[in-house]
Amino acid sequence: MPFDRDRMSARAGELAAHGVYVGTSSWKYEGWINQLYTPERYAYRGQLARSRFDRSCLGEYAQVLKTVCVDAAYYAFPAAAFLQRMADQVPEDFLFGFKVTDTITIKKFPNLERFGDRAGKANDQFLDADLFAGSFLEPCEAIRPKVGLLIFEFSRFWPTDYSRGRDFLADLDLFLGRLPGGWPYGVELRNSNWLHRDYFECLSRRRVAHVFNSWGAMPPVGEQLALPESRTHAQLVGARFLLKPGRRYEEAVQRFQPYDKIKEVNEEARAAGAALISEGAKTPGRKTFIYVNNRLEGNALETLDAMVGLATIPSTPP
Repeated sequence: MPFDRDRMSARAGELAAHGVYVGTSSWKYEGWINQLYTPERYAYRGQLARSRFDRSCLGEYAQVLKTVCVDAAYYAFPAAAFLQRMADQVPEDFLFGFKVTDTITIKKFPNLERFGDRAGKANDQFLDADLFAGSFLEPCEAIRPKVGLLIFEFSRFWPTDYSRGRDFLADLDLFLGRLPGGWPYGVELRNSNWLHRDYFECLSRRRVAHVFNSWGAMPPVGEQLALPESRTHAQLVGARFLLKPGRRYEEAVQRFQPYDKIKEVNEEARAAGAALISEGAKTPGRKTFIYVNNRLEGNALETLDAMVGLATIPSTPP
């Protein structure tokens, strides 16, 4: 079924009233023009004005969906002015998810050009709670009512990083214990063999949500949902549907660009997303955040539409 703006806007508003927020990972995709975005709003002399599109399309996105995951915050600490510009474009009931800057979550910088002189070196700011509080939370303070979920995404650790999962867990526990209270924290893990009771108990004790994630080296979200104690925070659940398990990110980019339509249906991911939506909608006092990436099926908007269509939503909020 083609994506319908009006239908999704009504569904997203209904879900938000039940505490369930569905959205996408980032939002500046030209492939969504004529689907989510109105081309005339961003045209200059008959062509797309890319700078105008990048600067203002969030406002049109927020007319339809009630949340978005800000991936850009992963690559640099967010400036207060950047956050305020985004907040000014969205309505009062819109909530942001933010990926926490990788300076906090990378133990050793990969040999990638974007890391410059830090590439290949150990990160002495890994799990630095003071740095996180000053460089991430402080700029967020002005828009705090619009912060729905803060995601600590930990890329896959190798034996040279941690020889045992329990060593990471000990460091994580100390870090979480030093964080300022009152913020909606979530942890996204990429080491599948570390998804065990001790990990979930740590997050539960620290009132941090496990962020279910569909990723190349992770088990499907449906399998993660079945793990005992995986809902580590009674009032907060997060999930990111990013990539089909077993697939490389670069392959997905090549296969699915320009992200204007579904190219490969992932029934398992759709069912897991629908299950989370249904569960969240009937759980009083819980906020559920579900984010979908274009690299899962080819078009995140249509994937979200399918998940919502499969979900069971009570007629009145709990």
